[in-house]
Amino acid sequence: MPQDKEIQESYYIESPEQATVLLNPLRGEIIAQLLEPGSAAEVARTLGETAQRINYHLKALEKAGLVQRVGTRQVRNLVEVLYRSIAKTFVLAESLSMNPETLQKLKDQSSLAHLVNTSERIRRDALLLMEQSDTGEEIPSATMQLQVQLGSEQQRQSFIEEYAAMVHQLVQRYSGVHQYNRNQEQVDYHVLLAIYPKPKD
Repeated sequence: MPQDKEIQESYYIESPEQATVLLNPLRGEIIAQLLEPGSAAEVARTLGETAQRINYHLKALEKAGLVQRVGTRQVRNLVEVLYRSIAKTFVLAESLSMNPETLQKLKDQSSLAHLVNTSERIRRDALLLMEQSDTGEEIPSATMQLQVQLGSEQQRQSFIEEYAAMVHQLVQRYSGVHQYNRNQEQVDYHVLLAIYPKPKD
């Protein structure tokens, strides 16, 4: 059975050794699947990979201290080792001493891994909400999909900063409304933002 080990909200990667391990994009996907304890076989099925390949990358992630063993599980005649990520999100520390090209590649991979993590969270929450709607409960939600053309890196960064600031301002404004409606029951809503380039066909 899994052991009760608390997962961190964020973990700052400060060693080049840990950063180098994350250069492989598959490892970011593996970490995103391990917010809850899981085996190499489970992750392999989800990602469409072989258990042998996933197990190889899990060993590397465990050696780097980015995932940890949290228990075992009996499956027929086999004992599966359960792993879990040490944190929900990983942040590359500014003090990380690596050449600029490698550091930028790591930041890109880290962002993609976070995107996978976010999409998995939305999928999991949506399934739970669908179960609630089956009982007759009304579940208000909304999605919006847009496309924008951005050129230079500076333009992309400016767009992201303005976008995030506008949404943050909107959330703050409506959070303040709660103070004047204390007699009404308040419901927490998740607001998740995602910006990424359109994949090539």
